[in-house]
Amino acid sequence: MAKTKVQYEYNMHCLSEILYEYLASAEGLSEWFADDVVERGDDFFFSWGGGPAERATLIRYKPESFVRFRWEEDEGTKYFFELSIVIDEITDDLSLNITDFCEDGDEEENKLYWENLIENLQIKLGAA
Repeated sequence: MAKTKVQYEYNMHCLSEILYEYLASAEGLSEWFADDVVERGDDFFFSWGGGPAERATLIRYKPESFVRFRWEEDEGTKYFFELSIVIDEITDDLSLNITDFCEDGDEEENKLYWENLIENLQIKLGAA
């Protein structure tokens, strides 16, 4: 089934170096993205509520800039989710940009999902 590309931008009030650790490490991701995250090489295993782990592979990254993961179910497709740090050259404001893909018709649910996750991240960072 075809998926729709969605993009979101969230203002963050923190240092890019600290934010990147929350995006690119199992320890950081387990603080806000999933209940438990295990990293094995480029594979990250995410679990929620004691359920079975879901595997996502880190397919691209640039330190202190972005991480891009592909869920196991999306292997062989163009679908991914990316978390990228953008710093405005003029104002020095930092934002977290999200690129994701969701099923057609699930755009609003996907947006609410990310908004809740980012709210948790902002609280953890003291960046709300």
